[in-house]
Amino acid sequence: MVERGSGQDRLGPAGQRRPATDAQARALASGTRLRILRLCLSEALTNKEIATRLGKHPASVLHHVRTLVDTGFLAAEPVRRGSRGAREVPYRATGLSWLVELGDRSQGQTDALLEAFLEEVASVGQKQLQSTRLGLRLPTDEIEELRQRLQELFDEFAHRPIDPEGQRWSIYLGMHPESS
Repeated sequence: MVERGSGQDRLGPAGQRRPATDAQARALASGTRLRILRLCLSEALTNKEIATRLGKHPASVLHHVRTLVDTGFLAAEPVRRGSRGAREVPYRATGLSWLVELGDRSQGQTDALLEAFLEEVASVGQKQLQSTRLGLRLPTDEIEELRQRLQELFDEFAHRPIDPEGQRWSIYLGMHPESS
């Protein structure tokens, strides 16, 4: 699970998870691309607007935007004219990233979800972070039950339409076995 659907419920009732293609997995293996999807979740943004919000060069961001468009994670909206009359293409997240399963990462591969989360927390400051930890000792079937119930809860909220007046929040969930 990566990102939630956008403005309206684009996932629909038939939104079933499926394995990511190689191109989709590569596209989602970047913290910057995941942050772009988050930014374009509830509003369409141009490449320049995305670059400004990320504090990155527009040419670098354009590469990421094109990758996300080519893999179906971002969609271009109708061209509009900017404040100086320039042609601008706004992009919006499609919600597809929520429906693809990335599977296991190969040895040594970083976690782009964690990278994006840490960058987002750094941008708002740790004082804004609400976090908790829980240590458990459960049999395998109960760990799987916990994973399934958390996934169902995330799916329930992912399918809700976004309230344009609602507050913007992000949730990151990480689970790991403890070393012996």
